[in-house]
Amino acid sequence: MHILVLNGPNMNMLGIRQPEIYGKATYQDLVEMISAEAEKLGVRVSFFQSNHEGALVDAIQQAYFDHVDGIIINPAAYTHTSVALLDAVKAVGIPTVEVHVSDPDSREEFRRVSYIRAACAATIRGHGLPGYIEALHYLAEGL
Repeated sequence: MHILVLNGPNMNMLGIRQPEIYGKATYQDLVEMISAEAEKLGVRVSFFQSNHEGALVDAIQQAYFDHVDGIIINPAAYTHTSVALLDAVKAVGIPTVEVHVSDPDSREEFRRVSYIRAACAATIRGHGLPGYIEALHYLAEGL
């Protein structure tokens, strides 16, 4: 089983960006945490982070051609703006879990809209970085 973990804009700034919301762990800490859990589960994971919407769309489309079994995506700010990401996930038909470190529904009004959610099998929000582990288990156990 192969799962792709996608992260959108500013996620590379974990540990620096608003640590009171996102915590002090770095993006590298996140990658290591997911990799360790994936190894325990016998799941292959790959990672991609970009601050550019089109690069994320390309990664989703490439996942189809690479025969990825599941996607974990934190679209970050593109959650609230990107129909392109929604359409890409719909197009490839790969089971996808939307993850957010914070709970967007408890933040500013504009963060309560998620375009991509309509194409996702599940959404995990507000559980910090362990939310990615929940998403990994969801896909590994459900596929």
